[in-house]
Amino acid sequence: MSLDATLTRIAELQSLLAPPQPVATAAPATTATAFASALQGATATTAAAPLSTGGTPAGQAMLAAVRPEVGQTEQPPGSNESPRIAQYRQATAGAPGPGPWCAYFVSWAARQAGVPIGDSGQGYGRVDDVMAWGQRAGKALPAGSTPQPGDLIVWDEHIGIVESVGADGSVNTIEGNSSDSVARRSYGSDGGGAVGYVRLG
Repeated sequence: MSLDATLTRIAELQSLLAPPQPVATAAPATTATAFASALQGATATTAAAPLSTGGTPAGQAMLAAVRPEVGQTEQPPGSNESPRIAQYRQATAGAPGPGPWCAYFVSWAARQAGVPIGDSGQGYGRVDDVMAWGQRAGKALPAGSTPQPGDLIVWDEHIGIVESVGADGSVNTIEGNSSDSVARRSYGSDGGGAVGYVRLG
């Protein structure tokens, strides 16, 4: 047996032969003490959790509609088409043929939430049209604004839906036509260079 192994074995034997240390016992808690302790724990947990503004009821309804859509993909990839994408297009007037579909997706989500986009609720297939309508309707927020969950986030030639905003200002989204699918994305506090937001409801 090596010297290291012998010393390790001696330490183990000494710990087994050492007298047991007394264990401190707490006094039984009264119902009032237990309740106060539980309440204090709940308050501490709540204070530590990041606060969320939650967004508008319309925004929350949009998020409820789009969360199950995450993972929908173009079939075949790169085609701007699938049976589900065709349903998104139905939320726009005239249901145009296949093409970039991020605006169709948000038009569909808004219609599902009961707050259709457009002067007559016709939806739009172009990002510029959604933003122009938001400005006319007084629903647009400029770049640099703090978005809420459910707001539309608008970039040059792309649009998505804000899912959440982190304590550090990061913006988490759900977007249609993002790498040929409905996908979650995350951006810094500038929203990845967003040109503005549209708040429905």
